[in-house]
Amino acid sequence: MTVTLSARALLLDMDGTLVDSTPVVNRIWSEWAVDHDVDVEDVLHRAHGRQGHDVMAEFLPDRPQEENVRENDLMLAREVAETEGIVEIPGAAEFLASLAGLPHALVTSANEPLAAGRMAAAGLSLPSIAVMADDVAASKPDPEGFLKAAGILGVDPADCIVFEDSRAGITAARAAGMRVIGVGDAVAFEPDHVVPDLTAVTVTPTPDGVEVTVRS
Repeated sequence: MTVTLSARALLLDMDGTLVDSTPVVNRIWSEWAVDHDVDVEDVLHRAHGRQGHDVMAEFLPDRPQEENVRENDLMLAREVAETEGIVEIPGAAEFLASLAGLPHALVTSANEPLAAGRMAAAGLSLPSIAVMADDVAASKPDPEGFLKAAGILGVDPADCIVFEDSRAGITAARAAGMRVIGVGDAVAFEPDHVVPDLTAVTVTPTPDGVEVTVRS
């Protein structure tokens, strides 16, 4: 099925949407789960698309948040350094190239070094407008990041389309009042539309913004 949507701006998640960092994320978070004697699959299910210290707080509720932040900083440094196996989601380079000169922004739970490193490892250019972990007080599933990006672009949230792959990200986009195109296996999280990857997306400029055609 083919659907064409109109929008004034596009907001893009990174991990799982533009970049496949699954091998690195799974390896590091699996080791963390074993070290803290918590269920590995449960940790991997909850960690995707979120800031690490928030995930840690769920599994270690009695540990001071300062310790979670400190350990998360160590994990982030390791994630920045470990790029083996990181590749683009199919079609991501062409998709980003089609957005040149059009209103769009990256909205990610990664910090700047991690986002820059992963995008570079995948051979992708970092969008000039980006809202990252250090730019918000609350991470996904809170809508703050998406709302901030819309504000920077000067676009009403209802006129934005979000590309996301995770439960946390889709929840955040919906809370922001935005439409969502799910990428990959995101159908379980009930986005408005789903594409297998970005090869199934075409973006066309319009006088008022963009038209997005998705082929599911």
